[in-house]
Amino acid sequence: MPCMTDRRPLLLLDTASLYFRAFFGVPDSVKAPDGTPVNAVRGLLDMIARLVTDHRPSRLVACWDDDWRPAFRVEAIPSYKAHRVAEVLPGGEEAEEVPDLLSPQVPVIAEVLAALGIARVGAPGFEADDVIGTLVARERARPAAQRSPVDVITGDRDLFQLVDDEARVRVLYTQRGIKDLEVVDTARLREKYSVASGQAYADMAVLRGDPSDGLPGVPGIGEKTAAALVARYGDLAGILAARDSGDAGLTKSQRAKLVEAADYLAVAPTVVRVAPDAPVGELDDTLPETPADPERLVELTTRWGLTSSVTRVVTALTRD
Repeated sequence: MPCMTDRRPLLLLDTASLYFRAFFGVPDSVKAPDGTPVNAVRGLLDMIARLVTDHRPSRLVACWDDDWRPAFRVEAIPSYKAHRVAEVLPGGEEAEEVPDLLSPQVPVIAEVLAALGIARVGAPGFEADDVIGTLVARERARPAAQRSPVDVITGDRDLFQLVDDEARVRVLYTQRGIKDLEVVDTARLREKYSVASGQAYADMAVLRGDPSDGLPGVPGIGEKTAAALVARYGDLAGILAARDSGDAGLTKSQRAKLVEAADYLAVAPTVVRVAPDAPVGELDDTLPETPADPERLVELTTRWGLTSSVTRVVTALTRD
């Protein structure tokens, strides 16, 4: 049995993060023969080809948002992603605000991934972040000799909480682009955010909040102060214990802010922390060496004008 260091990585794609990036990074003049824009499809396929070529994974999962605004998070903090709701559909389902030219491309992405044989998985009532968190937890639970290193590909800082050097879990952050991924490991978390672990990042994020997700944080406590408090007290529970005991390490102002935000702090961890136990079924995440359905792949490639991008993916898959 190969030792852990010999194992090729498991790549977990935050797929929506990547296809949104592709949509805004590739001109919408990139179109199918019938004139339908396919810039997000082509851009995502080119990203996958590059990732497979550069990182040589043995396993890969395109993680999917089955629910972009889960009820359990909204019940805890109603403002969670509320600014992204485009409309409420019949039956009460909420539609996310997505560019008109992107929405029709998402089903095409799903079809092409299926024809290629690349695993794509979501979980009812959970976000892709939770799928990723669950798959990371499963990998960490394997015996060390059977565990693959895990690279999470995302443009979402929320997933920094999964970083774990001991389990060889890191985030490849797309802020600078897929050709220049920022490797986020524990050293990077210390350097950039002054936190010592992925869990410490999550605790800091609870305090800091995130306006892009509708999370208010603790008013008056920014990122630097939040990181300093986590460093001083070890974790969020330690900070709250210090608040409640009147610990002298908290300034009067800090304690007052933490007291005023007590209701938020009681529920925010449920929203910020990714689920390690989402209902993700068993899946075959082995990276295919050849397309699963060649005939269907040819049909899709022809219909949507994807020849160059699909060829790059297939070439990456078949290269030893």
